[in-house]
Amino acid sequence: MLTRQELERYDRQIMIYGFGEEGQEKLKKARVFIAGCGGLGSPVAIYLAAAGIGTIRIADHDKVELSNLNRQVLHWNENVGDIKVDSASVKLKRLNPETVIETVTETISETNIAQLTANCTVIVDAMDNLPTRYLLNKVALKKNVPFFHGAVYGFEGRAMTVIPGKTACLNCLYHGVSMPKEKFPVIGVTPAVIGCIQATEVIKYIVGFDELLTDRMLIYDGLRMTFTELKVNKDPDCAECGISSGK
Repeated sequence: MLTRQELERYDRQIMIYGFGEEGQEKLKKARVFIAGCGGLGSPVAIYLAAAGIGTIRIADHDKVELSNLNRQVLHWNENVGDIKVDSASVKLKRLNPETVIETVTETISETNIAQLTANCTVIVDAMDNLPTRYLLNKVALKKNVPFFHGAVYGFEGRAMTVIPGKTACLNCLYHGVSMPKEKFPVIGVTPAVIGCIQATEVIKYIVGFDELLTDRMLIYDGLRMTFTELKVNKDPDCAECGISSGK
């Protein structure tokens, strides 16, 4: 049941056709895992908390650096040197005290990823490297939990939604190709755009809207201000979700 205060807080989204109080209650019951608390993780967490997600679990092992502040809007000047998830938790609780914020100060790895994502409704990729993204994709498939991918570079960003057992996965797209982790350029507005797209997809999935960003990669070009769709086919030979994998 929604409280009187919740009905007032979420009045404008409850008004949306197909959303209603039932949709808001679904958000309240949801548990979202966000991998990363930086450029992408900040807008994702902000807008999911604002929408009334019941529980948000954020994992990030880093501390806030001055060079983060052009894009990681959950962290402010006075937070330089603080643990990122602690900095984020303070802001998110002030934004919406009704949302439970769980924080994990660990590096995401094969040994802990199953526990980190335990009991979560969805998994959001807000990372900056492919190896960890593959891990998130893999555990999402194993747990049969939707996976929301996002990536940025300069003025460009990409987003895709994976529904295990039904759609192409991240490995279908990249086939396990990896690149060395390195410092890359990014303007803060790019993760803001992509993070909002990811948050939108999460909300749509939880509430029950059908049209999701599945089997297609949405590519955003901020310089030309264009959105392009790349068709992604489910690979029957995919090592993670193909026939041979048993998924």
